[in-house]
Amino acid sequence: MASPLILVNLKTYKEGMGNRAHMIAQAAQAVSQESGVTIGVAPGYIDLHPLCHHFSIPVYAQHVDGCEPGANTGHTTVEAIRAAGAAGSLVNHSERRLTIADIEASVRGLRNQKLISVVCSNNESTSAGAAALAPDYVAIEPPELIGSGVSVSKANPEIIKRSVAAVHAVNPNVKVLTGAGIQSGECVKIAVDFGTDGVLLASSVVKSKEPAAVLRDLVSKL
Repeated sequence: MASPLILVNLKTYKEGMGNRAHMIAQAAQAVSQESGVTIGVAPGYIDLHPLCHHFSIPVYAQHVDGCEPGANTGHTTVEAIRAAGAAGSLVNHSERRLTIADIEASVRGLRNQKLISVVCSNNESTSAGAAALAPDYVAIEPPELIGSGVSVSKANPEIIKRSVAAVHAVNPNVKVLTGAGIQSGECVKIAVDFGTDGVLLASSVVKSKEPAAVLRDLVSKL
């Protein structure tokens, strides 16, 4: 079985910018090497290129547009994140919602550039819809639990089971991540035991004074 993916979204937290972004990436790389678990980070755009070139862990963009290079001021193309060294991108995060057409364009663009797509969804029906677009991952995150400190693995474990079943019924090749409130190794173990391929999380790592310690706990039961 392939290693689960622990994907840390740095969002636009002050604690996830600049030197702190480098510190978190360094911690992620160290814990990944110690544990054998794949740990990736999704920094803001300004930190994307530096982290890609200073660290060997997978680095993801937080969002990418499906438009072609050209006269698209303010957009971020797949070609731009590929040139920066990104492994892939989040798509349709709850804090950056897109239309179905835009999600499809982003996933298609990432696939064409051989980059990894992580499409975020908020329930099992939207997870099934996302799976129909054949991304690499669908990440289920109930929005009411994001940043709440309450783990989806404990508060609503059934949505994990239903989402995995819904995704695999549409496309068994799509992997599933779960997120929202993930903060401990127990949360991660529950998610993986329910059939997911890892977790997507943010604040529990980014806002910690000791991100390496949090990351070691997250992988401790795998």
